[in-house]
This record gives sequence, structure tokens and C-alpha cells, in this order.
Amino acid sequence: MSKIKNAFQNGKAFIPFITCGDPDLATTAAAVRAAAKNGADLIELGIPFSDPTAEGPVIQAANIRALSGGVKTDKIFDLVRELRTDVTVPMVFMTYANVVFSYGAERFISTCAEAGIDGLILPDIPYEEKDEFLPLCRQYGVDLISLIAPTSENRIGMIAKEADGFIYIVSSLGVTGVRSEINTDLGSIVNIIRQNTDVPCAIGFGISTPEQAKKMADLSDGAIVGSAIIKLLAKYGKDAPKHIGAYVKEMKDAIR
Repeated sequence: MSKIKNAFQNGKAFIPFITCGDPDLATTAAAVRAAAKNGADLIELGIPFSDPTAEGPVIQAANIRALSGGVKTDKIFDLVRELRTDVTVPMVFMTYANVVFSYGAERFISTCAEAGIDGLILPDIPYEEKDEFLPLCRQYGVDLISLIAPTSENRIGMIAKEADGFIYIVSSLGVTGVRSEINTDLGSIVNIIRQNTDVPCAIGFGISTPEQAKKMADLSDGAIVGSAIIKLLAKYGKDAPKHIGAYVKEMKDAIR
């Protein structure tokens, strides 16, 4: 069984997103540990990229802060190896195809497996182009996570049938960022997914409050939160991990 599926074995999953190296890798490590200790079921680690096309202003700013601090992919792999001495929850990378290509796809994916990364989310790779990475991901046991958006429409079932790990449902059109409300008909998307696979699905983009998290988790198998956590890093810097821990606990309690 995929280690990622384990994240969904104990009820609804809460999945926080943290940009690696914002403001530095020591803070990232502390934030990951605080999240895991306070109930995170799976953790998304963002590898900073200069042109993060799926991200809104909050996570774009985190990418700039991290890159300005000199974060490199090799240092992030070292971070994961160090985290894996005591962090047992599944962890996945969220980054962009260019990061993988420039590192060398096989070298990148094999190093993910060796370091302890369970999955890979590449928001700029459409379903039709996933075969550039999927064979390598399956060879090394790293789940390539599929994304389904409100615009996927007649492709939802097709994407779901071939999904590994979990399915990332994008709640609404546009980039990441906090939204006051989410009006997409997500229930019908989840229904189509359920008809085509037993791979779990979680909803992300725009979730920031416990009420929103509960609503999204009630519809699906879990909730993903990024920008609200990155705002804590922007506000508190190196002191952010304790605030992130408290926030994760509040969100996890809301969806139990």
C-alpha cells in the first residue's frame, strides 16, 4: 500500500503546505515537526521556484524569500533526510517541472525515494503529459499526484482511474490564496472520482478557517491548507513553528 494512503486511514486528513527555506531551513524543519506533532496527516513541502505559476501572492512571496536565502534542491533533500530521523507522516514535494528537469528527472525522483519523499505534485504538468514522469515515479515508488480542477469536466473520471497516492482537487479557478468562500460544485466532482477509483481525494486552494476545512473534509477525504500557514511564516518568521502547530491542531480538531 502507498504510504500516502496511510494518511487517510484515520478519518479525514489534514494536509498543511510549507515552503522549504522560508525564512530558512531550520525554521522549515521546526514547522514540519510542529505540524506532525499537532495532527498533520500528510505534509506538502514546496520546493521554491522563480516562476510558481499556480501560486498567488502569499506563496510567491515565500518562494522569493526562500530563494533569496540561497535554498537549493540538494539542501532540501538533506532537510528531508534529517526530518526522516523522527517524522513518520507521509511527505510529498510540490514543485514545478522545470525544477525536476534541471536536476535530472531520474536523479530527482530516485533521490526523493532515497530521502523519504512519498509523492510528487507538479501543477504545471497536465494529465496528457504525465508520462514524462510517471514511469520513473512508479519505478522508484514515488506517487505522482494527480490534480483535478473545476475545468477538468469530462476528464475527471479518466484522471481518477489512473491516479496514485491521493487526488488533489483544486477548489476553484485561479491561483492559491485565502478565499472568503468557495462556491464550486465540488460534491459532483467528488462523486465522479468515487465512481472511478478508491484512491482518496483532498481539497485545496482557498481554505483558511476551521469551518472551511470541515466543509471541504465533509465533502472529500481531507483538506489542504497552504497560504494561511505561509502567512504565519511571513508574520512570525523564526518564531512561526509554535503558531503553525497551534493552527494545525485547530484545523485537525475541526475536521475530526
